[in-house]
This record gives sequence, C-alpha cells and structure tokens, in this order.
Amino acid sequence: MSVAQAQHIDSLAHALTVAGELSARFTEGASARDANRELPRQQIGEFAASGLLALTVPREHGGLDVPTEVLAEIFRLLAATDPSIAQIPHSHFTFLEALRLQGTSEQQEFFYGEVLSGKLFANAQSERGPHPITVDTTTLTTGTDGFVLTGRKFYSTGALFADWIIVRASLSGGATDFEPDPSTPKALAFIPRTTAGLSVVDDWDGMGQRTTASGTVTLDDVAVPASSVVPFTEIFDHPTTYGAQAQILHAAIDVGIACGALAEAANQAGRARPHFEAHVERGVDDPLLVQLAGEVTVTVRAAGALLAEGARAIDAARADLTEESAARASIAVATAKVAATRASLEAANALFELGGTRSASGTENLSRYWRDARTHTLHDATRWKLQHIGRWTLTGARPPRHGQL
Repeated sequence: MSVAQAQHIDSLAHALTVAGELSARFTEGASARDANRELPRQQIGEFAASGLLALTVPREHGGLDVPTEVLAEIFRLLAATDPSIAQIPHSHFTFLEALRLQGTSEQQEFFYGEVLSGKLFANAQSERGPHPITVDTTTLTTGTDGFVLTGRKFYSTGALFADWIIVRASLSGGATDFEPDPSTPKALAFIPRTTAGLSVVDDWDGMGQRTTASGTVTLDDVAVPASSVVPFTEIFDHPTTYGAQAQILHAAIDVGIACGALAEAANQAGRARPHFEAHVERGVDDPLLVQLAGEVTVTVRAAGALLAEGARAIDAARADLTEESAARASIAVATAKVAATRASLEAANALFELGGTRSASGTENLSRYWRDARTHTLHDATRWKLQHIGRWTLTGARPPRHGQL
C-alpha cells in the first residue's frame, strides 16, 4: 500500500488528533465493509499517508518514539469504529520493536526510512498444525549469497496491503533433512511484497475481523539477502517488553471493540421499547436496562483503565529494564488483556439486551461487534494468562519470556 510520501507527526497531541480524525472517517462504511467483505484498501492507504505508521521510530532516526500508552490509545480509537482496520497495523509496530531490539544500525537506518516514508509492514508468522505455535516449519536455509526462504504461513494479517512482509522462520543451517522443534533458533526475514516466489492468497474466511486480509503466504525458494534477516530468538535471551507490547495492542483492539459496542448499545436502547412491567414510556428509563448499562459501563471503563496501566508499565520497564520490571510489565499487560477480552464480549452481548429484538435484524449487522470480539479474542488464550497472573500473585513467580506475554 505504497504512498507518495507520508506526512510528519510532530507531537503526541498531533498523533492523537490525526488518529481521532481517521477513526471518525473510518466509521463511514464500516458495517458495509464487514457485511460485504470489502477490503479497506482506501482506508489503509489513508492510514499509511497519515504518518501514524512511524510513531515508534526512535527520535535519532527521525521518529517521535511515542509512549506505549499513546500508541495503545490510538489502536483503541481505531478499533472502536473498525476493528479490522485497527488489527492490520498491529504486526507493523511489533516488528518495529524487533528491529529496535535486534536490528543492526544499517538495518535500522534503512527500514526506519521505509516506515517514515509510509511503508507498511505485515506479518507472516503463524502456521497451521500439527505442530505447536512455537514451531516454524518455514525455513531460512543458508547459501553462498544469503538465504533461501521456503514454507507456508497462515493468518498473515494485512499481507495483501503490505509493502514489506516479515516472515518468521527456523534457521536450518543448510540442512536438507531439517526437522524443526521449539528450540530451533528463529529469525525474521524482511521481504518486499513483490519478491519473486512470494505469493499472498486472500483466503481468510473468519466469521469476524472479516476485512483484515489475514490470508495465506506461500514462499517458494525466495532469495533473501543477509542484510534483510534480523535475529528473533535472541529477543528473549534477556528481559524484554517485546511480548508485552504486542499484547497491549491486542488488548487495545479489544477495549476499542468494547467501547464501540457500548456506544452502539446506548444508541439502540434509545430506540428500544420498554418492557410493559416497567411502567415507563422509554426503554432508557427501564430500571433493569439502566442496571445492565451501568454494569457494562463499569466493565468497559475498568478494562480501559487496566489498558492504560499496562501500557505505562511497559514504558516504565523500558526506562529501567530488569528481570523484575519486565515481569511486572508482562503481568500488568496480561491482566489488561483478560479484562479487555471480557469487556469486549460482555459489551457486544449486552448490545442485544439493551437494543431488544429489533437489534437482531440482519440489516443492522450489529452482530459484527460480537463476531469481531469473539474472533480477535481467540488470538491468545486468556486462560494461560490467568495462570501466570495467579502464580505471580501467590508466589511471585515471574512469567516466561515469549511473544504472548
């Protein structure tokens, strides 16, 4: 999704203003895009041109290096109107963090320059079974002139729109009888979208997040120069907020869905008929609906507060990175993610309680809030986050280091 030249964001206030304006524009047509599965090419082009893609580029490279709390709020704003659009740049910022942690100075200079000009990164990480998600059968095989990349990836969000696709692969060392396992070192290959041997198939058919373009990426002996390969496994050799940052942005998307669903629920309640036993003229005066609206509001606002707290914990850890500060950030973010998951599902469900029977109309397409919430919250199981939170609470056990914490 190349742009001629992205605008420059010069302050935190400017970033939030631009995000708010885009969010308001993206509201128009969001329901129709979901219903008809119309991919948001124009909207992603506007996002790329806005300058927001460069928000986390370090200042020494010409970026603003915004606090995580600001970045999370921008994702929340976007997700409140179109969660698919919010999810598309998620991996972009995750890989910018990988570049900050593991890229050489030459790699940083080049790829940060690409991002400042409005280039979009997308991911090709996940693979289908039977292997666990910690195993990559996609391989980077060393050769005389760099590497050769071979494999297949699924759920490659935003790949159809990307200028660069970042592929996570196992380093095979040139072995022809390569058998991957979780301990095999991994690396990230930065591949131009138009590279020979790379194909992207628009075959995502999820019930929610329908326009994220999360299709299949196939890699047939793709030539990769060494200058485009960034170590991945080494990210977790030391205390890191890499996983926490990825997760806080997922949580921001869920909180955004919750906020959007709650706003729509209030709108629908204003049109709903009261129950005859309430003896009131308007649905919004029905005491049971008032009670439900209050309960959901508390849940959604609590999730928003935990989102901000988790983001601040990441920033605090990055300022003074230790085993303890990284662990605190991971637990704070895990807590926010659990709350965000619950809030998005509760608000999307309550929308129908507050709106009444007419809210189930297919024409209204209000199911998109629940479908988006249910689909996106499957990303990372909150049941395992609760395990880590519980152990931290009871024994002070630090959570493991990986990309989901």
